[in-house]
Amino acid sequence: MTRHASRLLLMLVAVGLWSLPMPSAAQGLTPMQEAMLQSVSNTTVDAEGDFIAFTRTQPVDPREENASPASHLFALDTDTGEEEALYTEGSVGNITFRPEHGTLTFLTARDGDNGRALYEMDPETGEMTQLYAFDRSMISYAWAPDGDRIVFSSPEELDISEAELPYEPNLYEENRPNRLAYTVDVTAEAEAQRLNVEGTVYLMNWSPSGDRLAITVAPSPEVDDFYMAQSVVIVDAGSGNVTADIDNEGKIGQIEWSPSGDRLALRAGHDLHDPTDGRIMVVGAADSATPENIFPEFEGKFEQIAWTGDDTIHFLASESVETSFGTIAPNGTNFTRRVELGGPIMTSFAPTANGEVAFTAHTPSHPPEVYWLGTDADTPERMTTSNPELADIEMGEQRVVSYTAADGQFTIDGLLILPVDYEAGTQVPVITVVHGGPEAHYSNGWLTRYSDPGQMGAAQGFAVFYPNYRGSTGRGIDFTYSSQGDLAGREFDDIVDGVDFLIDEGIADPDRVGVTGGSYGGYATAWMSTYYTERFAAGVMNVGISNNISKWGTSDIPEELFLVHARSRIWNSWMDMLKRSPVYHAGQANTPLLIAHGEEDTRVHPAQSMELYRHIKVRRPDVPLRMVTYPNEGHGYGRSTAQLDYTLRMMRWFDTYLNGSATTPLPEGAVSVEDAE
Repeated sequence: MTRHASRLLLMLVAVGLWSLPMPSAAQGLTPMQEAMLQSVSNTTVDAEGDFIAFTRTQPVDPREENASPASHLFALDTDTGEEEALYTEGSVGNITFRPEHGTLTFLTARDGDNGRALYEMDPETGEMTQLYAFDRSMISYAWAPDGDRIVFSSPEELDISEAELPYEPNLYEENRPNRLAYTVDVTAEAEAQRLNVEGTVYLMNWSPSGDRLAITVAPSPEVDDFYMAQSVVIVDAGSGNVTADIDNEGKIGQIEWSPSGDRLALRAGHDLHDPTDGRIMVVGAADSATPENIFPEFEGKFEQIAWTGDDTIHFLASESVETSFGTIAPNGTNFTRRVELGGPIMTSFAPTANGEVAFTAHTPSHPPEVYWLGTDADTPERMTTSNPELADIEMGEQRVVSYTAADGQFTIDGLLILPVDYEAGTQVPVITVVHGGPEAHYSNGWLTRYSDPGQMGAAQGFAVFYPNYRGSTGRGIDFTYSSQGDLAGREFDDIVDGVDFLIDEGIADPDRVGVTGGSYGGYATAWMSTYYTERFAAGVMNVGISNNISKWGTSDIPEELFLVHARSRIWNSWMDMLKRSPVYHAGQANTPLLIAHGEEDTRVHPAQSMELYRHIKVRRPDVPLRMVTYPNEGHGYGRSTAQLDYTLRMMRWFDTYLNGSATTPLPEGAVSVEDAE
């Protein structure tokens, strides 16, 4: 059936001249079940490896309150495997074991606190005390090796004159507080000493001897400076003065001291144009040398690093759709995987001195949980079960797929979830899910969340396709850089090539292919719904880009857009930027499109959605089109009811225009809670 014939069939359904049976789908994961899933978010382990402390998200029932999930604190005994809830009265963050004390410390805000303060708990007794409170909320902290001093960050207190008029406007991009850094001895009644650095402080790490600090500082609190302008400096812990500047550039995610204190390992960008912080860069700590990428040929992305000896750096890495854990020498030699590819998708690790390691990891069958790797083991063992109900829910099969891009330059990897009870050789509707960034990637783990159909789609009879198109991470420097300067070009062609691959495999029904994604994935959705409109029967665009020119002028990351994406200034290439914008091709749009956006989005302004909505509504008035905005939400949705509302609208849109099961071309405006269950 052609696309035009499909549209005619929908029109006949609308006027009652044709009737289609609702496709029967096996019972699988429902939107309401997804909304209430818990997951482990952070882990840390004590020095002896006796206890793993971790946080678990506790969602809010979206039928009762539109609120963000809480992050509760738990402890797990590594010998018995028993877990215990330590703190569930509020959300906690920055959990770690206190050096030389064996107690657990974290940040939380309790009644009477001036924002978040530092608390201490004995994991054996559960006794909890406030250890230190600043006069403002504490953002983050790190312990000195002696376990007595901390370095912490807190927003500066601005001196702003009160308005004389009974109304006060906002000054755009002004009056934003820097994050300032302080040191204090929590065992003494001493005042906190501010570090003498100008700008906004982010990462903070004590030297092994406790006499110096390595920190990153950006010239302002602007998001663009956070991404592109953080510099590493060494600060004397006694005076708070800068003693050395590291000549780094580009994004940065970690600073780690060597055990001897003479070198730093940075998890950072290869250079200013690297869109990720996924390389290991090593540099001397006493001078202004330039960090060196120790393993530039690595065809993956380092996600976390930690020194465990002067000649050994432990790493966790993404390699295509899998992850590995191992060691590498600081000169880039002796790359060794201890945990090979093909196991659970590890997202963080916490090592002990004797070689045991706690992980946060997930698989295609469950969200992140605590895993434990014994001293002589090479496979992590799952230790927690946050969602026992998942064992009774039927899941669609998840496969790794690979195909050759049409230009022959790359093999593209991705994931495919088949419908529950899928029969081989059957063509089914496919939802294509495009990740944002494009400096991101999908791994072969849990792929379902409020904005990603995953197993919810499989339960409703859809195959769900997750392509890691060129520009994605986890494939090395060349692959990540390959999409730069070619917005909406071969990167998005890779997605269409993946759809063609699924059609050739006899899985995808060519007349029932949908597309969705957020941010850069929303850009791809808008592109597929305009430029490639004849290939896609439905689109759900979330916080997406429609006009590259106005996007640059309204975004909080203009320099990042230039340095790691476009690689040319828009005023030097007006027409090229416009032609690579979905609004330029809106006059040919024929794809039913649902558009969603957070009203407080500063990354991709809501006007991007408004522009595409207006272009299609005026120029293509017969195309099914709806736009929904979410108050008090930004670049993605963090509150329970907003998330569920978006999920229901997305799934209903695809059911309407891929299954042809609705009685009208445009679904009703309200959502039904019954559809979630």
